[in-house]
Amino acid sequence: MQQKWTALITKYTANSSLIASSWVEIAQHYTQRNRAYHNLTHLQSMFQELKQSEHQIKDLDVLEFAIWYHDLIYNSLKKDNEERSADFAKKILSQTNLATDRIEKCYQLILATKTHHARDTNDLDEKLMIDFDLEILSRDWITYKVYCQQIRKEYWMYPGPLFRKGRKQAMQHFLERPNIYQSAIYRQEKEAQARANIQREIEELL
Repeated sequence: MQQKWTALITKYTANSSLIASSWVEIAQHYTQRNRAYHNLTHLQSMFQELKQSEHQIKDLDVLEFAIWYHDLIYNSLKKDNEERSADFAKKILSQTNLATDRIEKCYQLILATKTHHARDTNDLDEKLMIDFDLEILSRDWITYKVYCQQIRKEYWMYPGPLFRKGRKQAMQHFLERPNIYQSAIYRQEKEAQARANIQREIEELL
């Protein structure tokens, strides 16, 4: 993962100190002990999804930067994680020669993972960013179950009844949406399985 990050950021800076320190910050945040799901493994999964869609992506590097930073700040007790992660990304990328409009695009891609709704229905990069983040919902049931267990660990501070109530509400929200996934290909290939998994999880939470 470090090599992957270095290969990306060195396109936009030769500052060895920034290259090294930015990786240390990424590694430290994503390997915090409180992260059972929102860790480097989650990023790896998103990059695997990205690789399969590379030919459709308009600005690949910016989407990669957004993936790296979208969960950098993660505290299950807070509701501003995405905003703080986006601010962090902007702070680092502003020290590179990445164009200002592309930094802003990265910022907006990160914020899109808060609501998981695309602001611009014509922006496929934004749609794919959201879909990569939610791809876990469409996995086989055993993998999905492990994901649920990992989320529970991240919310360990909540007693069982309170956690189940909150989790049910959050997942029910996905089912009430016209579509979970934003892009046509994900809707076609993954929507049905994601809905089936969520429905099963909700039933087991009752």
